[in-house]
Amino acid sequence: MTLDTLLKNYTAYNLWANTQYVNWLRTKPADLMTRAMPSSFPTLRDTLLHIWSAENVWLERLKNISPTNFIALNFSGTTADVFDGLLQTSADFDTYVQQQDADFFQENCAFRLLNGTEDARPRHQMILHCMQHSTYHRGQIVTMARNFGLTDPPPTDYIKYVRIMAG
Repeated sequence: MTLDTLLKNYTAYNLWANTQYVNWLRTKPADLMTRAMPSSFPTLRDTLLHIWSAENVWLERLKNISPTNFIALNFSGTTADVFDGLLQTSADFDTYVQQQDADFFQENCAFRLLNGTEDARPRHQMILHCMQHSTYHRGQIVTMARNFGLTDPPPTDYIKYVRIMAG
């Protein structure tokens, strides 16, 4: 497997996994989304909002846009807006990556951090970081949800995705 094939597969997996979580959480009592639970972010909604914000920032950087806004800092929408925004950004991320040729992933990409610091990384590192970041926080969502008594989180391990895609 080539690097570009792997990363294209991984962004498709990320979209699939985020979709599984959103579809699952849409079936749960709405108040659970904003109920406090100790974690990196105080609520399930805030955790999803953070994933959405980070994916948006990394996608903009990949497109050579220096983001000036982290969505979560000024967001005042509903939980449904968070669900929709996360899925749209994950889909946009996947679509963008799917359109790239193999050289794109090796190229160094200069960008500005949100604090203004200049940085540059190979695009493959940026994509891998962003996808791993989302996976990390999805794991937190499971832990938070289990602490609320939810025992039916969707299985979203990568190998589950591979098996489903293989038919």
